[in-house]
Amino acid sequence: MALSHRLELRQGQGLVITPQLQQAIKLLQLSNIELDAFVEAELERNPLLQRDEGDHEPTGEAEAARDASLTQVDAVADTTAGREMDAPSEDVSPGERATGDGAEAEHAGGQIDWSRAGGGGSFESDDGYERALADAPTLAAHLRAQLVQAALSPARNAVAEILIDAVDEGGYLRLDITELAQRLGCELALVEETLAVLQGFEPVGVFARDVRECLALQLKDLNRYDPAMAAMLDNLELLAKRDLAGLRRICGVDDEDLRDMIAEIRSLNPRPGAAYHSEPAETLVPDVMVREGLGGMWHVELNTDTLPRVLVDQRYHARVSKGARSDQEKTFVADCMASANWLVKSLDQRAKTILKVASEIVRQQDGFLAFGVEHLRPLNLKTVADAIGMHESTVSRVTSNKYIATPRGVFELKFFFTSAIQSSEGGEAHSAASVRHKIKGLVDAEKCEADVHSDDRIVEILKAAGVDIARRTVAKYREAMRIPSSVERRRLMKEAV
Repeated sequence: MALSHRLELRQGQGLVITPQLQQAIKLLQLSNIELDAFVEAELERNPLLQRDEGDHEPTGEAEAARDASLTQVDAVADTTAGREMDAPSEDVSPGERATGDGAEAEHAGGQIDWSRAGGGGSFESDDGYERALADAPTLAAHLRAQLVQAALSPARNAVAEILIDAVDEGGYLRLDITELAQRLGCELALVEETLAVLQGFEPVGVFARDVRECLALQLKDLNRYDPAMAAMLDNLELLAKRDLAGLRRICGVDDEDLRDMIAEIRSLNPRPGAAYHSEPAETLVPDVMVREGLGGMWHVELNTDTLPRVLVDQRYHARVSKGARSDQEKTFVADCMASANWLVKSLDQRAKTILKVASEIVRQQDGFLAFGVEHLRPLNLKTVADAIGMHESTVSRVTSNKYIATPRGVFELKFFFTSAIQSSEGGEAHSAASVRHKIKGLVDAEKCEADVHSDDRIVEILKAAGVDIARRTVAKYREAMRIPSSVERRRLMKEAV
């Protein structure tokens, strides 16, 4: 077969994702902490970008754009298909100054009145709370403070320092003392004696190597560690299975003594170090704020504290442009300018997209905001995407790692997306979250053995309330909420009598 050269012209369609588009997509799914780190890196890399730290008086255009960012949604639960809400303007007016949320960044959302009856508390900053977190000692610091007072010998003090470093957040020792003795080249007895001293530190139960030893240390401190208790701790798996007959036989006690022993075990703390933190706790900062306004309207606005403010230094750009001589220098300046403008535009578009998605979620779930979790509606990404004219993947990225502050608490945006459970009467479907809430309410209402509902009985009650649900679904929701079976709940009530 002869080989030959020829030219062919083919036409086809394809999606080309430019680096700028990849950056815009990446910015959508970043949390506010990740976004701040990304912008900080861009500020160090691009000399034409700088963080806007000043407070500027809003111009007339900024005032108008700010008002446009305030979305109002009717708070009546019985929403109608014709209800519309004010959407943020899509027009972007690029200027010399720009912020992470464009015009919305000028919106002053610092002082918000969260006075709705039955709602949550204020979202204003609490300096006392922040100070308390900063001043709270870590578990390691607390143990080292006691080590100083113990006044051990230099050798034992060195061993103690290593043991303290090996304690996890729950207060358990995650280190084999035999291997430690071999590594340090010392006698095992020295490590054991040091460990015995450390196990006398506060909180009681710290430096235990397993749950049994942790509980035993606490019982010894209470002078309640006797042979019967030792036998129970040796058979904790029977206690987990609630095999009371087996425990009575092994411990050699009667029913009354066994109940007292179980009550004492339950009063102990299996994680004594949990009251301390290895790292300072971080306060969750919401990306979007929702508050109730006049006339039963919900106001949705961006939390400007989480949005980085950046601007393009036009004066510096003009100066370096005049000083650029070679083609390489001119190309570098042009690339920096294009990158800076694109970042500002991407941040602006990100903020508008978050606001648009959050506003639609609030419109869809206004029943939850007004009346509680039982009125949470079934919702999926496609419903929101179709309503605002975006792709499902965009909505998915926007709702990842984003939080919204409402009068009922702070929730991740993905919390509002729940699967649908059909109505037994052919009415509106119920959300999975509201059904789980109903199941928990039925269990919480059980006061005695006669009130305990089986899964089949719960199915009957829910169907009578208009929820068409299968028994296996009830069992799945119950297990997800860590609610014991009806047999175990009756047994627990019997033990409590």
